[in-house]
Order: sequence, then structure tokens, then C-alpha cells
Amino acid sequence: MSQPPESNLPALRRKARHYVLQALYQWEMAKQPLHEIQAQFLTDYDMKHVDTEFFGELLHEIPANLNELQAEFEPLLDRKLSDLDPVELNLLRMGAYELKHRIDVPYKVVINECVNLAKRFGATDGHRYINSVLDKVAAHTRKIEVAAAQK
Repeated sequence: MSQPPESNLPALRRKARHYVLQALYQWEMAKQPLHEIQAQFLTDYDMKHVDTEFFGELLHEIPANLNELQAEFEPLLDRKLSDLDPVELNLLRMGAYELKHRIDVPYKVVINECVNLAKRFGATDGHRYINSVLDKVAAHTRKIEVAAAQK
């Protein structure tokens, strides 16, 4: 797919994040290879309203950088990684990835998208936990942007 028109980009990426969360959950739970999961999603779902390049990037780069991403938020947790719900864990990974590697996406957008996905797919009040942790990750990874927003 060619680069989507700029005006549609937020909606296309929102849908991509939705599918990435589901795909990462499948990867986490079934231990299925990422290329198989990606092929399944591209075949089984209507992807014409999805930024498929963004979907592919997140799906492959998040697992490839797990240690780096988890190092961003693990010290901020009030529990062990193994105690996190798989949806919350993958949302924290997604948020940490975008905050670190996709500076073209405003930090508030990253957090808001993850919070909205947590409301939809996560445990009751899980969105508050996601918001709290990703706020702290943003304060560390996007210092200048966060400071400018707080003025």
C-alpha cells in the first residue's frame, strides 16, 4: 500500500493499532510466528482502511525490541511484568515503541490511543494504569515535547 493521504492518516493508524493489539495478543498467547499472523490479518480482515505499513512495522518491531521497550516501563510498574494482563502488557509495549521510535506521532496521541484500546479490550480500570505508566514513559522519552505541552 502506498503512503496514505495525510488527512486520513490518524484514522488509518487508529485501525492499525487496533489490529496490532489483537495480533500481538495472538502472538503472545499462541506463540505463532509473526509472518503467519500478519498474513492471516491481511487475508482475513478488511485492511483497505488500515495503514498496513504502520501495522507491519509495529507488529514486527515491537517483538524485535521487547527488552528495550520493557526497560522503559518496567521500573515504573507496581507489579511484576508476569502479573500484567496480556492486553495491558502489549499496550505498554506499543506505547513505549511509539514514544521511543515514532516521534512523528505526538506523545498525547500515543497515550490516548493506548488508553482507548485499553478501555475497549482491557480489564476494568486498566486504562487508568496504562495512562499512568505511559505518562511517565513520555516524561522520560519525550522530555522536550512534554515540557512544551505543560507550559
